Amino acid sequence: MEPLDTGLGVIELLTENPSICAIVVDQKGTVVSVNSTYLRVLQKSKEEVVGKYIGDVTPNTRTLVVLRTGKGVVGYDWSINGYNMIACALPLISNQTVVGCFAFSLFMDIWDAKDLVENLMFELNSYRNEVRNLYSAHYTFASIIGSSPKMQNVKFLAQQAALHSSTTVLITGESGTGKELFAHAIHNCSQRSRLPFVRVNCAAIPESLLEAELFGYVEGAYTGARKGGNLGKFELANGGTVFLDEIGEMPLSMQSKLLVVLQEKEFEKLGGSRPVRVNVRVTAATNCDLEAKVKQNGFREDLYYRLNVLRLEIPPLRERREDIPELVYHFIDKLNARLKTKVNEISTRAMQMLSNYHWPGNVRELENTLERAMILADMQGGNILEPSHLPLPHDNRNGTFPNGNAFQDGDAHRTLKTALEEFEKEYIANTLKNTGYDKEKAAKALGIDVSWLYKKLKKHNITARAN
Repeated sequence: MEPLDTGLGVIELLTENPSICAIVVDQKGTVVSVNSTYLRVLQKSKEEVVGKYIGDVTPNTRTLVVLRTGKGVVGYDWSINGYNMIACALPLISNQTVVGCFAFSLFMDIWDAKDLVENLMFELNSYRNEVRNLYSAHYTFASIIGSSPKMQNVKFLAQQAALHSSTTVLITGESGTGKELFAHAIHNCSQRSRLPFVRVNCAAIPESLLEAELFGYVEGAYTGARKGGNLGKFELANGGTVFLDEIGEMPLSMQSKLLVVLQEKEFEKLGGSRPVRVNVRVTAATNCDLEAKVKQNGFREDLYYRLNVLRLEIPPLRERREDIPELVYHFIDKLNARLKTKVNEISTRAMQMLSNYHWPGNVRELENTLERAMILADMQGGNILEPSHLPLPHDNRNGTFPNGNAFQDGDAHRTLKTALEEFEKEYIANTLKNTGYDKEKAAKALGIDVSWLYKKLKKHNITARAN
């Protein structure tokens, strides 16, 4: 047999580490190399070990088994002189012949290693819980208030959608109707409920960053990219749900990449070439008319059909006015807990005003209105909401609409849609004027986001400043 090279410079270089015990024997079991850590554990000098038979040096060695069988032994317990370690013994092979054995172990007591593993597992579970809390759905179907036939029907359809945990869901409805609550509830009622729920606002992320946000990037993908790369939302949500809010605002360039994920269940990271496979459910929401955007070439038709498998249309609050009292008392309880107020009732007249109001901002506007009203009532020492507490337009205190121009009787030449759009334009313009053309104050009064207000201003060609 070919003798083992006793120089062993490379092995000695690799193993001369204070944290590693290492030893090399030839095909006869004679020790040809040993590092200083191993000698310290053996409590012997180099002269007492090198050149000696391994069985005389360490009686419980596995190196002789490896020399006999030619097969390595990995992860066995090794105890000597009061030390308990986990060791490995590997054959050294030349020209298909075993010429020796290399054995090594991490120089750490097994009980110290156990404590280290337990501490690491504790930290890992802490991080897992943190991620779970960060990427989890917070609402269930019980969180969605409304007993009207329309809402009960939508809830039923959503519960059925939850049962099909791999099918895409498209949720449509005006701003403030509660589309995100339905997305959360569907996830929490599905088989994916214990896995991540990751929300992405497609309108809030700049187009230049959206791809990296959704799919992640590899190291060096662009200037300033994090070392080691970064996970995207789809990878973070693996096994769970990705909720694409305001999907109608997604750039066309990204729509084609999203289509690939829906079709192939895989994507490539920015700057990468290796496909990453994922198992996620995609739920999308929009307040846009996607069919109209498809006709205007603003949204891909094939992506629309991929998303529009199960569709939920959330009715606006004005179409389910019978839910308003239930919502009012729900928000009174919720806001009392948060604001530390003591409002416990609402007058019949105030409830009538809320029930008659048009609510262009839907449920979100109702909650904001009640919050301001409860703060005002609490400041005045009252515990009952009265009409004077409600921050509604003055012309609306009798349950009518500002000026009434958009709703004059006897006009048979306008459709309901046209009349509602005229009202919306008039109402937004009046609110801007009443807030001194402060867009943030106007958006808050309307119960909508500032970004949504800008879209409405553009749509209706409303002057955004005083003349």
